[in-house]
Amino acid sequence: MHRLEVCPSHETPRLESVSTAPDEKPSYKKYVPGGDTPMPPEARRRILIIAVVAFLIGILVIPSLFSTKSVKTISYSTLIHDARHGDVISASINNNNGVISGQLTNGTNYSSNGPIPAIADEVNTLRTNNVNVTFANSSSFLSEFLPYIIWILIFVGFFVFASRQARGQMNGMMSVGRSKAKQFNQDRPTTTFSDVAGYFGVKQEISEVVEFLKTPGRYKEIGAMIPKGILLVGPPGTGKTMLARAVAGEAGVPFFSVSGSDFMEMFVGVGASRVRDLFATARKQSPAIVFIDEIDSIGRKRGAGVGGGHDEREQTLNQMLSEMDGFDSAEGVVVIAATNRPDVLDPALLRPGRFDRQIVVPLPDLDERLPILQVHSKDKPLDPTVSLEMVARGTPGMSGADLANLVNESALHAVRRHSSTIGMEDFESARDRVMMGQERDTMVLMDDERERIAFHESGHALLAYVLDKTDPLHKLTIIPRGMALGVTMTLPEEDRHIMSRQHLEDSLCMRMGGRVAELLVYGDLSTGAADDLQRNTELARRMVREWGMSKEIGPMAWGSNNQVFLGEDLMHTRDYSDHTSQIIDDEVERILREQEARAIEVLTLHRRGLESLTRALLESETIDGETAAQLIDEAHGEPVHAQGTKTVSALSGVGKSTPAPSDATPPTPSPVPAATAWQPPTLPAV
Repeated sequence: MHRLEVCPSHETPRLESVSTAPDEKPSYKKYVPGGDTPMPPEARRRILIIAVVAFLIGILVIPSLFSTKSVKTISYSTLIHDARHGDVISASINNNNGVISGQLTNGTNYSSNGPIPAIADEVNTLRTNNVNVTFANSSSFLSEFLPYIIWILIFVGFFVFASRQARGQMNGMMSVGRSKAKQFNQDRPTTTFSDVAGYFGVKQEISEVVEFLKTPGRYKEIGAMIPKGILLVGPPGTGKTMLARAVAGEAGVPFFSVSGSDFMEMFVGVGASRVRDLFATARKQSPAIVFIDEIDSIGRKRGAGVGGGHDEREQTLNQMLSEMDGFDSAEGVVVIAATNRPDVLDPALLRPGRFDRQIVVPLPDLDERLPILQVHSKDKPLDPTVSLEMVARGTPGMSGADLANLVNESALHAVRRHSSTIGMEDFESARDRVMMGQERDTMVLMDDERERIAFHESGHALLAYVLDKTDPLHKLTIIPRGMALGVTMTLPEEDRHIMSRQHLEDSLCMRMGGRVAELLVYGDLSTGAADDLQRNTELARRMVREWGMSKEIGPMAWGSNNQVFLGEDLMHTRDYSDHTSQIIDDEVERILREQEARAIEVLTLHRRGLESLTRALLESETIDGETAAQLIDEAHGEPVHAQGTKTVSALSGVGKSTPAPSDATPPTPSPVPAATAWQPPTLPAV
């Protein structure tokens, strides 16, 4: 895979302002990023001084390093005397400078200054005494000047290196305002719409933009104007960035990709300069597409938060607003942005003329999860018994990234059990790990802790099975997973988009099951219900404040959805009086106590089922939904649900229920108390 980026050396030269005297007109010099920008005089002078000092030191030191042999200096008369006594082995006479060098019989190298030219009689004397006499009328240039040549080369190399370093630093400072956007051309192979499974409506709206840029004449004939900006909004992991990459593969026009954080630097004005450079480059190659990922990092509301405005982020946002639909708007440039926080964006950024169209990329539903699973599983060896449709039914609420992770975890589980194919049990184990967390086999619980946790999870599971509007029971375990010591897992039979009041109340009652089971069995409480109470309190408060599910509050929504970090709720956290606040607190307390009393009544009625479920859980540590339903029905003496068990035990049984025998007498359903005015419950004797 190749990537084509905007090369700074190929950009159009820009004019850079040079400061002058106040009474002079500003002059300009041509500046090319990465080009031949002159070095500042101060830097050049500093480098020259360092180089000259190093050169002088090298001249004095380098020659001595090449002299590896010790040489004894003797006089000319001593040399003749030693030669007559047979103490000289060789003599090399240089007629140019009169230097005589050689070796003595004791192995010592000598040097002597003789007459110029050499006296013939004395040369004969040396030869008659068996001295090997040679003449060196000219010295080798390489041997004489090699140390100096090497040092000069080192000096030149150091100077060139220092010059390039200084020039690179200068270019980096002068090019800090250039955009960091990466350009992708149509000849680069990348993701296409066929690689994005599901999201047919989203792909249709984006494909209109791509089609307009390819054939703008079709739209201009009837006066249609394509939106200048498209904002992709959705939860994390839904594939917003992947859709943008698909646009890059389908567009056939220059595509510039940049992240919102790439505009921000410590220098004021850099972000605005990069925005100008990005749009200027896109205009030159119009029509073009600019994709800005995580635009909320620079597009947050101006003037919000502690510290005031006029900071770097606001200047960058102002420049972007001007470029998208200002006095000199960008024609033929379509901006696509992605965010999962549209509530924090500035209103000026979302008005028509800038981001005209907002496309919601939601979590995939059942019809979209199946093709997503097929895309991620196409290169993996699946067992013939694997049904991706069942996997899709058993994974409601998962995003595209979650589904990709699910398939990968399934493959890893298949490797751990030494299988060459991925089976349904691998998908089942992977789903449990993704939704409940990794098993912590190394954690050792004491016997009394295991028993209390078993009663706690059995209370949750029993209420999940008995109550009508709760999600079907999937499995329960007392093996620590993730941050939990035990887990009770329920799965919806189908995608749910709204929730009724009865469903919310049953959910509150089910979460009370662990706390109430401990209260019934042990007569006291533990810290195990901390997370249940926190989630119940938050849900009950939303029922009262936001959803109008309280008679005392009525059809009103209280409280602001603004985030504190924006500064709008920092000094004013509520928009209702103290009297209303007290009513809200009373209503939240009433709802929670009613559901606690309801949980006490149901668990008291099914006390034998609670104990039977706990015993089985202590023996097996993990029980699926069908086994739990059978234990509860047997302890109750008849099926709790006349229409069959309300469970989801495995991926292969998603959405199925076990029907009651046709010849059986329809049993009387067990009474499930309705939500009534709360009274302090009377606990049965333990």
